[in-house]
Amino acid sequence: MNPSTAFGVAFSDELIRCGLREVVLAPGSRSTPLAMAFYETARQQRLRLHVRIDERSASFTALGLAKASRRPVAVLCTSGTAAANFHPAVIEADESGVPLIVLTADRPPELRGIGANQAIDQIKLYGAAVRWFCEAGLPEARPGAVGYWRSLACQAWAYAAGAAGGLGQGSGPVHLNLPFREPLVPDGGEEWLAGAESLDGRPGGQPWTRFPLGGYGGTGSPPMTGGVTGGVAPPGEIELPWTERGVVVCGDGDYDALALVELAGQAGWPVLAEPSSGARRGPGALSAYQYLLATPEFVREHQPDLIVSAGRPGLSRAQLAFLKNGLALRHVVVAQGPGRWADPQRAATDVAPALRITGTRGGAGSPGGWLESWQRADGAARRAVDAVLDDDEDLTEPRLARDLASALPEGSLLWCGSSQPVRDIDLGLLPRADLRVLASRGTSGIDGTTSSAIGAALAHGGPAFALIGDLAFLHDAPGLALGPDEPRPDLCLVVVNNDGGGIFSALEQAAFPGSFERLFGTPHGTGLHHLAAAFALPYQRLEQPGDLTKALQGTGLRIVEAQTSRAAGTELRVRLRAAAAAAIRGR
Repeated sequence: MNPSTAFGVAFSDELIRCGLREVVLAPGSRSTPLAMAFYETARQQRLRLHVRIDERSASFTALGLAKASRRPVAVLCTSGTAAANFHPAVIEADESGVPLIVLTADRPPELRGIGANQAIDQIKLYGAAVRWFCEAGLPEARPGAVGYWRSLACQAWAYAAGAAGGLGQGSGPVHLNLPFREPLVPDGGEEWLAGAESLDGRPGGQPWTRFPLGGYGGTGSPPMTGGVTGGVAPPGEIELPWTERGVVVCGDGDYDALALVELAGQAGWPVLAEPSSGARRGPGALSAYQYLLATPEFVREHQPDLIVSAGRPGLSRAQLAFLKNGLALRHVVVAQGPGRWADPQRAATDVAPALRITGTRGGAGSPGGWLESWQRADGAARRAVDAVLDDDEDLTEPRLARDLASALPEGSLLWCGSSQPVRDIDLGLLPRADLRVLASRGTSGIDGTTSSAIGAALAHGGPAFALIGDLAFLHDAPGLALGPDEPRPDLCLVVVNNDGGGIFSALEQAAFPGSFERLFGTPHGTGLHHLAAAFALPYQRLEQPGDLTKALQGTGLRIVEAQTSRAAGTELRVRLRAAAAAAIRGR
């Protein structure tokens, strides 16, 4: 089975698990992988297939089916002007709020823009007339591909059906552009089976990701003989039966973090909260959780039955690996607004705007000790890491982050640079309810870091601080230019200057010393004190860790520089992970 055929099998199966019962297609070659998959499922009576020789007729047939049945209908065509003939029906579906899943096959990238047959620009072909567009990418035999395809089908279904609770923007058409590379038909080869995971979906015929849907999708024609039910949760909040082995993971984002902290407290679950989540507070919050997740023995012994996540988690690869769970594990993602939820690992089983725990904590047969085990390991790692940091008299980035987070006065705002600073704060910040931590983690860029910190400080109205890197500081140097009549923030900019891009030293690029320093290390040799003087800003340089508390004092916009070594910082972080892992294993 080749990757294109594998995609057709998995994608069509997942749409049926979501509730798809009608498919309309117009004949063509490039759409063969999905056309043959739909034909086979129709032969198994899992859905009903309609074939029309004209794409315009096909699309309006699908529109009529969807409008009368009140559930999404898929319509498929080949590449080129065939896709353009869907446009009138897409516009009508948009204006009428009719749920269509528009599937346009396409040429692979190497055949675009060179005069290849039946190749036009199909990217966002229908403009603003669709609720959602996705360029799916070429099917490939690689780990994680099946989860992506199945999650993609669930996303398309949810956007088309219109999700309640802020997940969508009302029912309507969605567009998936699907490039396929030859071979397009089953070829009997082993290319897929040789190196990829099973094509199977979740156990029991369940959808890969469930959504509480309103409007279309939740009701409609009954399943056909041999089919499965609609597979969508009822509208409103999700009820979670209590389980001891639950974990709450909170990433950056605008959501009710305190509600999740309360939920975790009621259930007795650990809270793995990134600094800018607003959830690192309360007895369940762990400060060394990243070290726990980076210790394989601990992770094997602490596999959860349920993960609840919110925001954009992803400050470490170990954290993302923890979220990439097995097929039987339930992973509920809390949505943040219209069509917005974070599931970078394509592992979510449910997406919902609100949650509620049912059942009794610590019921009969509960072994107990789940949260306590996480807390013991967290405490052991914290003590081991602190011992290493306190034993070093040099000014280091991990110690600076830890000491800064502890030294800030009550009611302070801390803005973190999106690269290494927020990760160092993540590893050093003890649970604090009296500190507000913010970062631009939406796209995690360094653009406008200083200006964002200034804006946040002006809105905060109290003492504000920022921990940022030298490249981010230089990248936004014009943000320091405040006119004489402009409001002035009470903001202390703590700039970690390791003369370049420190975070790259921990990545694979560092293994190529010939190109690393120029392409990734990017030393600049800039004297930050000169930059402070150019903008007439107070400046102080830290010489040793003990200077920090005094340096933080003062008011107004001011700069504190901490000069560090990239190489020493990388070596220290390795030692910290080793010390933490040893403490966790020996707890």
